Amino acid sequence: MAEQQNQKTQQADTKQLLKVRRDKLKELQESGNDPFQIRKYDVTNHSREIKDRFDEFDQKTVSVAGRMMSKRVMGKASFCNIQDLEGSIQIYVARDSIGEEEYKAFKKMDIGDIAGIEGFVFRTKTGETSIHASKVVLLSKSLQILPEKYHGLTNTDMRYRQRYIDLIMNQDVKDTFVKRSKIISAIRRYLDGEGFLEVETPMLVANAGGAAARPFSTHYNALNEDVKLRISLELYLKRLIVGGMERVYEIGRVFRNEGLDTRHNPEFTLMELYQAFTDYHGMMDLTENLYRHVAQEVLGTTTITYQGTEMDLGRPFERITMVDAVKKYTGVDFHEIHTVEEARAAANEHHVAFEAHHKKGDILNLFFEEFVEEHLIQPTFVMDHPIEISPLTKKKPENPDYVERFEFFMNGWEMANAYSELNDPIDQRERFKAQEELLALGNEEANTTDEDFLYALELGMPPTGGIGFGIDRMVMLLTDSPAIRDVLLFPTMRHLEQ
Repeated sequence: MAEQQNQKTQQADTKQLLKVRRDKLKELQESGNDPFQIRKYDVTNHSREIKDRFDEFDQKTVSVAGRMMSKRVMGKASFCNIQDLEGSIQIYVARDSIGEEEYKAFKKMDIGDIAGIEGFVFRTKTGETSIHASKVVLLSKSLQILPEKYHGLTNTDMRYRQRYIDLIMNQDVKDTFVKRSKIISAIRRYLDGEGFLEVETPMLVANAGGAAARPFSTHYNALNEDVKLRISLELYLKRLIVGGMERVYEIGRVFRNEGLDTRHNPEFTLMELYQAFTDYHGMMDLTENLYRHVAQEVLGTTTITYQGTEMDLGRPFERITMVDAVKKYTGVDFHEIHTVEEARAAANEHHVAFEAHHKKGDILNLFFEEFVEEHLIQPTFVMDHPIEISPLTKKKPENPDYVERFEFFMNGWEMANAYSELNDPIDQRERFKAQEELLALGNEEANTTDEDFLYALELGMPPTGGIGFGIDRMVMLLTDSPAIRDVLLFPTMRHLEQ
């Protein structure tokens, strides 16, 4: 009962505080000082550069702007903190410096208001870099109340739903997303320097192929056709290779109708690139060089630490076949297993669950997922996957049960997936046929035949290496973020009634 009464009191207090803010806005508007009518403010500098280069800015006039995060009024002089993109800086506001009327207006400002400050840079007696204000301008009135002690909130659900509050109250979160932007920019610079062209391909497609995933479906009214959201970038980018664009890449959202967890979101950022006249070994070299380049440029080091685990991008990445990896961690040698029955017997012996339609290669992959992935902490290329799980990949000439494919692992996670791309249209048609059979058996992640893509292959596609990178997981590792939602500005959430 007492708790309910306390909640009612808090709600009443909040309602009154919100009314006070709206009354202040009304007063400003009636006096001709409506902050929402201000069109622009000239910002000359940001907080971090002023602090980092104090010797250059000492006694110089600057203009900063940002959100007021604290205020201490002390008679004729006051202090406040203004937070901008880079951090926060202390502002010294004196009545004699800005004028009596302006000082009255400053004292009425609230935490959360957005202000522009002009003044000269100095250091206080305690050594804190500050700005001595000569002018304070209210640029936007905050009509809501910022949460207190936001760092202590355990309601991560609300942090993700109201990311704007998270960004205001947690500088680390803002730094993560600034770093994400820099990571993607560094990727682009590296690939552009290697002669790749950035392109854009459709998101709404008739045939969602290129990956083993369940697509989202929708209806396109104008054409009265059912379409799907893409699950991959692959098949359109390969069409461009056929067209003679020898090195292409795309960074974009893809959509998979699957579950959510710490590493999966139904819409996520994928980068795929394709390079003519190379193979999956070329993609391994590119991956090593790209990861080192991005880490060095964004972090200043090729040694990263994720949740206390150190990973070294500077040394050569390990390369191991899937069969050898399974043998290393289970003792089961799939080179000695020749039939589906033998594979199923091995699975039963090691308590690996499988389905009726699974073949030898599928069971090898189940062993790998069950017993190997968690051990692949340092950068590792796992090569030569079974053909059953690789419908778009060239067979190994010496062993057609396996294909020229690798997955790149760090921290026990799959970070990238690459092929020597299948460019034989006859073989590709047979692979599509096998996928259609799996679809008929109830596998909703199986591909369907794409006749236009087959026609493109029949025109002739050069030998090509291709790879897909999970950008979100890459950002997670490079920013030490524990969950994919921590690197997505607006992650998928169940809708709540307002």
